[in-house]
Amino acid sequence: MTMADMSPPVVPSNLPTLVKDAFVRAQASGDLLYYPTQVAILAIGSLAFQLRYSPSLAQKPKPPKPVDQNTRPFNPFENPSPALLVAQLPPSHRLVLNKFAIVPEHFILATKDFKPQTHLLERGDVDAAYACVQAYHSAGKELFVFFNSGDHSGASQPHRHLQLLPVECMRYGLETAEHGSEWAILADKVCEGEETPPFTVFTSPINAQMNAEEKHLVYLSLYKRAVRAAMANVEAVEEGEAQICYNFAMTSRCMALCPRTTEGAPIRDNNGNEIGKVALNGTVLAGTALVKNKAEWDVIRASSTALSSVLGRIGVPLTNLNGYK
Repeated sequence: MTMADMSPPVVPSNLPTLVKDAFVRAQASGDLLYYPTQVAILAIGSLAFQLRYSPSLAQKPKPPKPVDQNTRPFNPFENPSPALLVAQLPPSHRLVLNKFAIVPEHFILATKDFKPQTHLLERGDVDAAYACVQAYHSAGKELFVFFNSGDHSGASQPHRHLQLLPVECMRYGLETAEHGSEWAILADKVCEGEETPPFTVFTSPINAQMNAEEKHLVYLSLYKRAVRAAMANVEAVEEGEAQICYNFAMTSRCMALCPRTTEGAPIRDNNGNEIGKVALNGTVLAGTALVKNKAEWDVIRASSTALSSVLGRIGVPLTNLNGYK
């Protein structure tokens, strides 16, 4: 790690305004596509869980495949479009809008230099993400950060990046949804001991007084607990390639990490016919899920068990913890 990497991240104090203005401009110019959603609140035990459906998401354009097999796939974070760039984040990161947004003002914290998404987060990654959280918190707003690592986590880009969602934007549509006021960030509720989701998640409280090293050690501790739960008799590494697939999340007061064993599970109708598959990424730690077709949307809303069944199959079953909780 270089001295530059050890420098504290420099985050604009007006970050929420920068993100909002950049989103509005990029959407107006067509550089960014926003996919509005319908939302319903489902009860998963005592948890209020968001289910969202975007009819237009099926038309989302796919990146072109390289003609030459030896050509590297397109990397949106290597040289981001100026229209999507929110800010440089010295010394080692930049902030970029998500080109295909389901939540308004969805933005991304990416390393300037290529680093693998499958490697453990470094101290600078965690520190930069929390600095963004604090910029929102200081403005009276909250930010939900999530990270997908590994084939079963919902990860889609190999260049290391964490994703950031303004919580007020995650609430869009809830004001008219039945029980919409009951939804809150799942990671915070689990961390405070209020809820237990149907999948294994490890949490730890954090605060603004912790230094960069202390916050990184909390992340590593959660990762080690997840490795012990997922892999018997395996000692967790502290750097380099992760040994498990997992989702990580951060808010102003909590870190959460859940080991993943599958990206999702099939959804079946009352006749047992498979009608689709629900895939989940790190937003599961916020208490949200997304479906892409109406049949899935209708069946899950009508069933009291369909979503909870999927959630119970994505990671380490609660009954398999062997004392590692």
